[in-house]
Amino acid sequence: MVGRLAAVVLDAADIGTLARFYSELLGLPILSEEDDWIDIGEPGGGTRVSFQYAPDHVPPQWPDPAHPQQLHLDVRVDDIEEAERRTLALGAKHVHSDTAFRVYTDPAGHPFCLVHGE
Repeated sequence: MVGRLAAVVLDAADIGTLARFYSELLGLPILSEEDDWIDIGEPGGGTRVSFQYAPDHVPPQWPDPAHPQQLHLDVRVDDIEEAERRTLALGAKHVHSDTAFRVYTDPAGHPFCLVHGE
């Protein structure tokens, strides 16, 4: 092992909205907040999800290869219907469904998946 994952970092023009979205989606509190950087995660340590201010951020447009997704998160859920309802209420947009997963975009346009089961 060379190192351990410290954070997954998403660029966005509006990092406050994106941090609140993922804080609610993942049940992780906001740990620190600056003008150009916000961290959410478990208090006391562990991997974080961070949001970096990028005023010229161009959102991906999944599955359009002209605007690649750059990265995506898989979020495991027990009840996909309830998870979808809550995710959409947070401001996500549904873009694709499959038998094992559903694809959404967050408020800044980053794709992520809700994955049902183990």
